[in-house]
Amino acid sequence: MNVAEFTHFNEEGRAKMVDISVKEKTSRRAVAISSVLMSKAVYENITEMKNKKGDVLAVAQVAGIMGAKQTSALIPMCHPISITGVDLSFEWEPVEGEQYKLLIQAEVKTVGSTGVEMEALTAASVTALTVYDMCKAVDKGMVIGPTYLLEKSGGKSGDFKRGE
Repeated sequence: MNVAEFTHFNEEGRAKMVDISVKEKTSRRAVAISSVLMSKAVYENITEMKNKKGDVLAVAQVAGIMGAKQTSALIPMCHPISITGVDLSFEWEPVEGEQYKLLIQAEVKTVGSTGVEMEALTAASVTALTVYDMCKAVDKGMVIGPTYLLEKSGGKSGDFKRGE
């Protein structure tokens, strides 16, 4: 692939922010997934509300929403966009070896000229990082990830669903 095929590079091969002024405003949605693999001790610390810093999932959920809203400040070529909704959900999955996986799903919506994939990925990532931060005193061996885009809809490139 040559540099011209990447949208964030100009003719000289240097970074640029894509011009979205001519793009049509459409309803857009993206869903990203992340996870935190943890010991039984951390799982119990969270689920039994024993964490000295407070309700881990409530704090992580707010952090994820804030992360989505701050994406353009963190990722250099992301446009600041008007987010119309952010929703985070959690699911527990037991893993062999007395470990647990916290599955994090972040859904972000907008009506605009560019998508919200990066906002959804940032929300999922910041949520996972916050869980780690709040629980690292119990166990620093937690593993974050994988983090990935599950699906997106809207925009010129159309819909995307992982696995299709």
